[in-house]
Amino acid sequence: MSEVRTPRQERSIATKNKIIEAGYELFSMVGYYSTNTAEIAKKAGVSTGIVYGYFKDKRDILLDVLDIYLKKVLDPVFVTFDALTAPVNFESLVPQILDVTIDAHRNNANIHEALHAMTASDEAVNIKFIELEDKMTVRIADKLTSLGVGTNAINEKIHLAIGIVQSVAHECIFDRHEYLDYEKMRSICINTIKSMFV
Repeated sequence: MSEVRTPRQERSIATKNKIIEAGYELFSMVGYYSTNTAEIAKKAGVSTGIVYGYFKDKRDILLDVLDIYLKKVLDPVFVTFDALTAPVNFESLVPQILDVTIDAHRNNANIHEALHAMTASDEAVNIKFIELEDKMTVRIADKLTSLGVGTNAINEKIHLAIGIVQSVAHECIFDRHEYLDYEKMRSICINTIKSMFV
């Protein structure tokens, strides 16, 4: 097997990105375990040898796909927080964050399920999801603190709030329990998080 190279020229970077995008699409459609490297190469319009020029194996592609997925999920949340000004209006902020999180899960539902299923069996995937939570918690805490939101245990409150929002998003997009009233759940989520910060 040839040595994996890091692309430096635009054309090589574009080729590597095409392979990652092909992996993203295939993992989304049929899952990680039902996809092989030859199918990724075909979808990307390159030879299998070219794939192995940029990646050690399919799992190597998966880790880059995971980075793209995490960016797609994080960016809408960070855009919302980056636009905040003092004083922070939690009455409008919390529903907005809930909506962008639900939309991010809806728009990336297939890849989300494929990647989350791997957290129990692949340590590197699990670590990336933990790092995602860490990054969100610290960045949101820094932003709120800079805007004068002074609460005790802000990191802990934000971490709990992220968990609540994620739980509601998962319920709305994936679980869909028939006995639950989603409008009531949404209201409880919003009021619970607001009460932690107001």
